[in-house]
Amino acid sequence: MNPMLALKVGKVVVNMGLGEGGEKLEKAMTVLKSITGVTPCPRKARKSIRDFGVRKGENIACIATIRGPAVDDFLKRAFESMKYKIKESCFDDYGNMSFGISEHINLPGTKYDPTLGIFGMNVCVVIERPGYRVSRRSERPGKIGRSHRVSKAEAIAFMKDRYGLSLDKEE
Repeated sequence: MNPMLALKVGKVVVNMGLGEGGEKLEKAMTVLKSITGVTPCPRKARKSIRDFGVRKGENIACIATIRGPAVDDFLKRAFESMKYKIKESCFDDYGNMSFGISEHINLPGTKYDPTLGIFGMNVCVVIERPGYRVSRRSERPGKIGRSHRVSKAEAIAFMKDRYGLSLDKEE
């Protein structure tokens, strides 16, 4: 097999959107750091929404990006919390996958701390091939050719082989 066609998980992005800042955001960042092992970054509101009491530029969410060997550990725990079942609609046409975890205490190895509370999160998985750096580099960036992109079917097959996922029937 051509080594340039081998698939790999490029990164995993874990997002906790709270809709408010302050003490609740600090607690969410503590939980996210303990789950991922990566220092999370706060994210600001893009626009003001008076009904929700959100002002533009206010920190309302936090995000953590996991790369390297820690990706496998986190994904195995996340899929175990979902009983290794995922819907086909979680995959997009470019080989990326996104799913939600309703409560962080569902992850194995995570203990409930009443002082912090319970938070949900969105998990986005980027599946790519070697050579995708061409599109991200600062000097002379290029496009990824159509034949080199990851398709939805390839991403599903990769996740089934690598993590033992099964597709859940969508109702």
